[in-house]
Amino acid sequence: MASRRGALIVLEGVDRAGKSTQGRKLVSALCAAGHRAELLRFPERSTEIGKLLSSYLEKKNELEDHSVHLLFSANRWEQVPLMKEKLSQGVTLVVDRYAFSGVAFTSAKELQLVDAAARGEFGQERYENGASQERALQCFHQLMRDTTLNWKVVDASKSIEDIHQEIRALSEDVILSAMQRPLGELWK
Repeated sequence: MASRRGALIVLEGVDRAGKSTQGRKLVSALCAAGHRAELLRFPERSTEIGKLLSSYLEKKNELEDHSVHLLFSANRWEQVPLMKEKLSQGVTLVVDRYAFSGVAFTSAKELQLVDAAARGEFGQERYENGASQERALQCFHQLMRDTTLNWKVVDASKSIEDIHQEIRALSEDVILSAMQRPLGELWK
């Protein structure tokens, strides 16, 4: 009998929408409920590529736009073997940003942006400005229309706990569904 695989749960959205907070809360809740779950964040800033991206995002160096796009993609690719291994071992991965952020932010060069901008530390990184975030939000909406993936939109202006409860309920459904399907390719 094949072992049950883990689910890939990706939290996408504009900067300061609460993805990191909700990712940590979700992993904690899933583990407390007896699931094997881990949090991943992109960019993964501990690798050499990730360090270069971190420096770029923190406005410490400049890179050509096409190169930046390729570096973000390479940063995801270098994590694919680990992700597949974890998923095939039955670990649910909660991912703070993935390929759709790369598409949205590259195309752009449901939280209202005014709310996101009011949150702490908004504006410290390169794309944390109103114009970039607005373009990225529009690209996310386009991606949701153009893909067959199972998108769920969560109103990020609610309380942290209300958002958590909604994401947790949606995640439980995804975990149960994932157990019934073989692991496919990861979109990078």
